[in-house]
Amino acid sequence: SNFTAIAVFTLTAGKRTAHPSSPEVSPLPDNRLQGLGMRVLKVPDLFDLSTIMVSDFSPGGAFGSDTTEPDFGFAFNDSNFSDRVLRIEIMPDSPETKSDGDCCSSIADWARNRKRRREDFKKEIYVVQRQEQVLNCNVPDTVDGLTYENRDDDAVAMIEGSPSDVGLNCNQIGNDTAYDNYSSLNKDHLTVLRVNIIHISSPILAAKSPFFYKLFSNGMTESEQRYVTLPVHASAEEAALLDLLNFMYSNTLSTTTPTALLDVLMVADKFEVASCMRYCSRLLRNLPMTCESALLYLDLPSTVLMADAVQPLADAANQFLAAKYKDVTKFQDEVLNLPLAGIEAVFSSDDLQVASEDAVYDFLLKWARTHYPKLEERRRVFATRLGRLIRFPHMTCRKLKKVLTCNDFDAEIAPKVVLEALFFKAETPHKQRALASEEANAPYRHFLERAYKYRPVKVVEFEKPRQQCVVYLDLKREECAHLFPGGKVYSQAFHLGGQGFFFSAHCHMDQQSSFHCFGLFLGMQEKGPVTFAVDYEFAARSKPTEDYISKYKGNYTFTGGKAVGYRNLFGIPWTTFMADDSNYFINGVLHLRAELTVRQ
Repeated sequence: SNFTAIAVFTLTAGKRTAHPSSPEVSPLPDNRLQGLGMRVLKVPDLFDLSTIMVSDFSPGGAFGSDTTEPDFGFAFNDSNFSDRVLRIEIMPDSPETKSDGDCCSSIADWARNRKRRREDFKKEIYVVQRQEQVLNCNVPDTVDGLTYENRDDDAVAMIEGSPSDVGLNCNQIGNDTAYDNYSSLNKDHLTVLRVNIIHISSPILAAKSPFFYKLFSNGMTESEQRYVTLPVHASAEEAALLDLLNFMYSNTLSTTTPTALLDVLMVADKFEVASCMRYCSRLLRNLPMTCESALLYLDLPSTVLMADAVQPLADAANQFLAAKYKDVTKFQDEVLNLPLAGIEAVFSSDDLQVASEDAVYDFLLKWARTHYPKLEERRRVFATRLGRLIRFPHMTCRKLKKVLTCNDFDAEIAPKVVLEALFFKAETPHKQRALASEEANAPYRHFLERAYKYRPVKVVEFEKPRQQCVVYLDLKREECAHLFPGGKVYSQAFHLGGQGFFFSAHCHMDQQSSFHCFGLFLGMQEKGPVTFAVDYEFAARSKPTEDYISKYKGNYTFTGGKAVGYRNLFGIPWTTFMADDSNYFINGVLHLRAELTVRQ
């Protein structure tokens, strides 16, 4: 009964009867009406609750469904198709929230004004005292001493009773000056600037919004009243609410600017209109994305950002930032100035091009110390946000030792992440791949390896009877293919006897045979007059046994910046090395090993 009008018909059994003094009249068929130049509207039954209402607001129900919805635009603000009157009270903004112009001209202006509005109106209490008349009617509609709390992210509605025989003849949106007789309010109270009157259909609004559904059907006396009051802020919500109401009738928006769409999106979230949120999200995704707009989308209130309808927009913003700052080394200063949401978008990417996971750890530590100078705040942000961006299992053991003693991490968290990393390193390659695949759809991954510029190595160290290390380097077939015709790839650093070493794999031109070939070199990091003598042996897994087969061995005294190796490690041309039946790729992976021993 809250959403329906009552029509009374008198029927007799059998043939329809007519007034004795009037001829019998039969309804004209649609084609006859069209022939007379009359338009026939195929209007769905607005009051069939079985087709538009659901009681549990399920995602697949009427609210926010993706099915094709009827266009009721012809009925917007038309008293002939309306059963209620909506009074939109326009509240003034505080001076700090007012922009220089009438509207925001850019995304940056919108962001600044929205932030001020969210802070200033977060917990304001409005007290309205009024004695007012509905339009120019002599029947008063008064509400004395009415108090309501308006949080910026929550919609507030007041339903007011009014005599059923009051006539409302306005079919357009307009200011109702008759409502402006408000008492003078002190600094703790806000006046109403103006009131807009709109005719609404409760079934249409209830079908699109759980907020309006509950408003019109809560079973209380006020849910049966004709007049509904909504207070909004003048800065942006006024125009946005009108656009939202029009969308609920017509399923379309006339506005296309980013700032206006964001205003509508915020109001749609407040009044729980998921279909409009989805519509705004799609239009914003179709607009050119910039770093500024992407960061703004990710900084929307959590209630908006976590909505299913807005998730595609958030995903697009994350992908844009991840692609823009894919090579962090080229944009270190820019990335260092990004807010937390931007950092999460960039460093959660699998395609991040960094030297190693150690570099990720060092950069995030630097960023946190810059943006969170207080130790307590820094520990909190590492525990809740930043820590999940670091893939500790792919850090070197030397860096993991530093994590244990790092004061920026909580004393309980650091041992846990380091222990998890060490357990992962100890697993077999098959188990490691399984762990990585299990988290393939997770928003934050720990075990999946990034596209590091320096390839990870596995190192087994021995102290006795002599200082020795065994180093394993795996290269995928695709990585080797990218080396042709003259590329190179470096491994992460590893240490022996206090000195840092690295591998470098090359595609070389064999000077004697004039063909390309695969080469492997071992270099020492330290430069300068340092000398260091080692015995070395290079080996690779080979078919059919798939055991490591020694290729070269020798000894070498390193000096700063020098390297030792072989231009043609396998003694075959590049084409034979990369062939489908190559003996050196096992399940698409080239397995290399080097044994280094400090010479006495």
